[in-house]
Amino acid sequence: MENYAIEMTDITKIFPGVIANDHVHFQVAQGEIHALLGENGAGKSTLMSILFGLYESDSGQIKIRGQEVRIRNPNDATALKIGMVHQHFKLVHNFTVTENIVLGLESRNILGNLDVRKAEKRVQELSDLYGLAVDPRSRIESITVGMQQRVEILKILYRDADILIFDEPTAVLTPQEIDELIEILHRLKAEGKTIVFITHKLKEIKAAADRCTVLRRGKYIGTVDVKETTEHQLAEMMVGRSVSFKIDKQPPRIGEVVLQIENLTVLGAKGVPAVRSLNLEVRSGEIVGIAGVDGNGQSELVSAIAGLLPVKSGRVLLKGKEITHSRIRDRIESGLGLVPEDRHKHGLILDFRIDENLIVKSFRKPPFSNTYGFLQFDAIGEHARRLITEFDIRAGSGPATPAKSMSGGNQQKAVIAREIDLSPELLIVAQPTRGLDVGAIEYIHRRIVEERDKGRAILLVSFELDEVMNLCDRIAALSKGEIVGIVQAEYADERQIGAMMAGMVMEGSSHA
Repeated sequence: MENYAIEMTDITKIFPGVIANDHVHFQVAQGEIHALLGENGAGKSTLMSILFGLYESDSGQIKIRGQEVRIRNPNDATALKIGMVHQHFKLVHNFTVTENIVLGLESRNILGNLDVRKAEKRVQELSDLYGLAVDPRSRIESITVGMQQRVEILKILYRDADILIFDEPTAVLTPQEIDELIEILHRLKAEGKTIVFITHKLKEIKAAADRCTVLRRGKYIGTVDVKETTEHQLAEMMVGRSVSFKIDKQPPRIGEVVLQIENLTVLGAKGVPAVRSLNLEVRSGEIVGIAGVDGNGQSELVSAIAGLLPVKSGRVLLKGKEITHSRIRDRIESGLGLVPEDRHKHGLILDFRIDENLIVKSFRKPPFSNTYGFLQFDAIGEHARRLITEFDIRAGSGPATPAKSMSGGNQQKAVIAREIDLSPELLIVAQPTRGLDVGAIEYIHRRIVEERDKGRAILLVSFELDEVMNLCDRIAALSKGEIVGIVQAEYADERQIGAMMAGMVMEGSSHA
């Protein structure tokens, strides 16, 4: 392993109130897939942002292919043939694939005009070489999230990068797209590329990586050979304790119907029904899961129940009270809690502080407001400190931390903390553990089960089939906006659920 593509030695980076990287060492061999593993806020993205020139380290040394370098900005990184695919894509949505890829490197003909055909030909060649199957002429707004990620990969390949950094590349992908991405990573490796793969998903590390470096709270813990290390060992290195992958829960004590959905039809973005005559009940004391491939009406169903999308026909009742066309505030007052799938768009006000975000649904009430409507900042601060401690939210400046400055996983924990703390009658959780590490997932799952055991009704939407099968009491399979069947989780298997997600009606499933 003496032939290193990357050597980062004694890297330290301090932000106000937090040491993001504390004398970290990181070595990646030429031509390997190297996973960088750690909890949310462990310093993974910061370390790779230093390598890509988005930050400069306060101390330490970087060598690329054996030569000491100083990387002051992304242009320096690009010149060293380092490319980075960011967790949140950097694409112009009304541009074509080719226009996005060549942005800043536009080739021009002898008249000085942009030579689109030449660029499209090169993009097509790269797409074919690496099996990416991207149409150079498609507009970004018309392709899937998985395809958008491939465009980001093509963007750095077009710049001739041979060290590729992927920051949480599977956070927004469906299970099928994750499998396809891992195949792409192996093809890139076969072509001689060196890959750094930032993640906290242990299954993906086992499927994709050769070696793995673990960070914990900004410190270097160790580097291991993935084939010789179990998922449990990786998890223990990451969180510093033994982690249970099995959800421990008692049989449900099911009560009255809390959520009743009758013949619900909801239109999607293009005016076509995304949810079609859907019927579903969720009772107190149970977790009902929605299993389905992304794009089959899950988002529209959740948005319609929460009041974010209008209902074309049908009814939604909460504890017998119709809320089909109620205001969002009235739904919240009636006992509806929502952990949305898009924490940036619907979960947080990113420019607000964390303490402000934790009371956005309750600031009108005591103890956060007095009888005259004035905010009570001591109570707000104390409330935030309690939830930050209870949910292990890594906020560098405590309650005053701006939400936008926190890692995605800690933003997610803040949303979940706020919604669970409100103790709603119905808790809708959409992708609750997206972007979370195994320690946080274990905690969030336990809290969801605790809410169920308190008699809450919980509707869970997740693309993680393991999560749905382990956490839920009943599972409803959704395909093309329709519930194909509902099964008891204890009798379900992956083959049965997968077949129903594909639209097949299986023996032993119900429709109510």
